[in-house]
Amino acid sequence: MFDSLSEKLDGVFKRLAGRGRLTEKEVDEALREVRLALLEADVNFKVVRDFVARIRERSVGEDVLGSLTPGQQVIKIVHEELLTVLGEGNPCINLASTAPTIIMMVGLQGSGKTTTCAKLALMLRKQGQRPLLVAADVYRPAAIDQLVTLGKQLDIPVHEQGANAAPLDIVTAGVAKARELGSTVVILDTAGRLHVDDGMMNEVAIIKERLQPHEVLLVVDAMTGQDAVRAAGEFHARLGVTGLILSKTDGDARGGAALSVRAVTGVPVRFMGTGEKPDAFEPFHPDRLAQRILGMGDVLTLIEKAQANIDQQKAEQWEKKLRTASFTLEDFLDQLQQVKKMGPLSQLLEMIPGMSSMAKKLPAAALDDRQLKKVEAIIYSMTPRERRRPDILDGSRRRRIAKGSGTTPADVNQLLNQFTQMQKMLKQYGNMFSGKAGARRMPQGPFKF
Repeated sequence: MFDSLSEKLDGVFKRLAGRGRLTEKEVDEALREVRLALLEADVNFKVVRDFVARIRERSVGEDVLGSLTPGQQVIKIVHEELLTVLGEGNPCINLASTAPTIIMMVGLQGSGKTTTCAKLALMLRKQGQRPLLVAADVYRPAAIDQLVTLGKQLDIPVHEQGANAAPLDIVTAGVAKARELGSTVVILDTAGRLHVDDGMMNEVAIIKERLQPHEVLLVVDAMTGQDAVRAAGEFHARLGVTGLILSKTDGDARGGAALSVRAVTGVPVRFMGTGEKPDAFEPFHPDRLAQRILGMGDVLTLIEKAQANIDQQKAEQWEKKLRTASFTLEDFLDQLQQVKKMGPLSQLLEMIPGMSSMAKKLPAAALDDRQLKKVEAIIYSMTPRERRRPDILDGSRRRRIAKGSGTTPADVNQLLNQFTQMQKMLKQYGNMFSGKAGARRMPQGPFKF
């Protein structure tokens, strides 16, 4: 979402880094480019004005202008001011002392509210809660069916009474059903409209007054830019929203809504939807997002994704095989499938410090997840013996594998050549660590292997 903004800011910082000392004129020139980059990213103009003014005030000081590394100082200041704009992080749900906790989800049609309800329910279940979804959007065609289908896919119960019942009756019965089932959290999918109107606001206001929900979470579409900011302001004025959820942040949005919505409304962003899959849902950490915008990566989120999706026992087996150079194509296939669970390759690369800019130089095909499917198809077309012993793959076998996987013999050869090179490299490292005769030993020092 922030690719364009990150690229432009990176260019500004690189020019600053090349200077020995900065003058006030050079700071102003750099901040002019920062201002344009933010406005092009659809950040609210008042937010941009205040943001740039604070950076200039802090940058045009003796401690920065007289510094031997002024570029780094300015980056530090921009990072800190980004945190101010994004606000403090509070990614947890405030659970009630007496179950069930009632979470009221509101938002406009098309914002991804119904899908977000299911994503939030799945996340809460992983945290040990017992959620119940309540389908109260009786106006959008198929909204109820959509929530019921998502509930079945995720094995999460859904309370629905059809499209002819009154929303207030549905949510009241839903909370009663939650108490009956012993659910600890109730998530109310209330009705939206194509735009903010009195009918919708009055309806959700009555539901809020009657049920007194513990959380009122507004789902805003990150793709809609300043419209999302305006909608958030109106919802908050009428309902007293307790938190925001940014949906569709994996799209080609310019990022302005994420940087503006909290500063304009004063309401904290709690979560982000990062893809279409039910588990593509992350807590909103302002410090991590600021690091991504500045191209510093997001190692903590990457580690959390790995811990949640990679089997620890398998990881230990892979490590042992890597050290003994006995890593096979079957192991490679297992590893590939584990990595796929963590999300698209392009998103994972953005989280690795320094890789965001490098990823932009790679051809689009290299980051296309369909390439992973091609590799999977090739390996699946092999027999178990061929996966364990790729050295037996002669020309006829390779042609059979290519035909079976819908690829070409050249694709099969490319995969096998890359795998062979990787095995040779692993063998060298295995010898180095094992200390076999004739192998180069690691230099002795404070670290011993």
